[in-house]
Amino acid sequence: MLSTQIPEEFKDIRPYAPDEFPQVFNELMADRQFVQIVQKVAPEMAAKLPAFLANMAQPGGRTMSAVDVQKLFFYPLLKKIAEKCSLGLSLVLPEGFDRARNYTFVTNHRDIVLDSAFLSCLLVDNGFDNTVEIAIGDNLLIYPWIKKLVRINKSFIVQRSLPPRQAFAASVVMSRYMHFAINQKHENIWIAQREGRAKDSNDCTQEAILKMMTLGGEGGMIERLKDMHIVPMALSYELDPCDYLKAKEFQQKRDIEGFKKSREDDLTNMQTGIFGAKGHICFEAAPCIDEWLDTLPGEMPRGELFSAVAKHIDREIHRSYTLYPFNYIAADRIEGTNTRAGKYNSADTEAFDKYLAQRLSLIDLPAPDTQFLTERILTMYANPVFNNEKVKK
Repeated sequence: MLSTQIPEEFKDIRPYAPDEFPQVFNELMADRQFVQIVQKVAPEMAAKLPAFLANMAQPGGRTMSAVDVQKLFFYPLLKKIAEKCSLGLSLVLPEGFDRARNYTFVTNHRDIVLDSAFLSCLLVDNGFDNTVEIAIGDNLLIYPWIKKLVRINKSFIVQRSLPPRQAFAASVVMSRYMHFAINQKHENIWIAQREGRAKDSNDCTQEAILKMMTLGGEGGMIERLKDMHIVPMALSYELDPCDYLKAKEFQQKRDIEGFKKSREDDLTNMQTGIFGAKGHICFEAAPCIDEWLDTLPGEMPRGELFSAVAKHIDREIHRSYTLYPFNYIAADRIEGTNTRAGKYNSADTEAFDKYLAQRLSLIDLPAPDTQFLTERILTMYANPVFNNEKVKK
């Protein structure tokens, strides 16, 4: 779709359109920092970029779609990261899941960059015709080249750093864009169930996300939610590369009044999340909630509606987790029991103890509170178990 076919109100937040790609790639190639990073991270990709750009700019040639660019440029890079930094990616879909429809995948959020990127890879690998457009906060767009790169990679911008009145107006525009993307562009969408990552892995859907979705579209609140074709999806990393950074931040927030991460902290989290060891990674989708929404009373009060939908999404995500030995060990450690001992063995316990000690050694604080930091990391790995068990009681 050409940019001239997209309403002007979306120009500042939408992904780039195919007719804009050549100019934006040329701007990226003129950005010294971008080139240096690509050369460092993916030297083989950097070597191919000039030919890639030349092919893209051929007069009379076929305009590359966003998915074409993803498959040629981003997909190989992400596959290489998955090969090097994980033990494999998997996608589990409900029986009879219709790959031809468009969905809004609402997931728990672990990694700043890779959650949505890996999902797009898996959709390609599992026979979907399209990938996802990605909701990404403007607080992460630290440098101009990052903003350009993510908009090439089908990201739309969530404008978070605005005063309240402007923030509401921006939410209206974003909601209208999401409905437009699903129904006019026939795209899929990825959005996290909450603003930012749940650093303790206690994954709960923020009702504000659902309210934002109903600012666009037509009809009642239920009709507007159905228009988004929401699919709850559980995302499970065996290891969280940023677990020690999250624990460090918990202590900083405890000890330093008004502590906030710096831009450099965000960049460190992004780099660590991308290149750190992740173990196995599994995405598991629940059924689309459209039919479930039809079971709700049509005149349900707004507050009750959003609360019910958020709880339903939470239940579907919590029951769909893939849980690993480290999760069960952490849950037993938190409770001081061995009730889940059948889920792990002595080798798992030894590996976990070594892993935990190694993560704690990485935390660079002037006065690390080892007991507190240990409890924080254990909680990150234990909460998915606790949530899963509550749903299955």
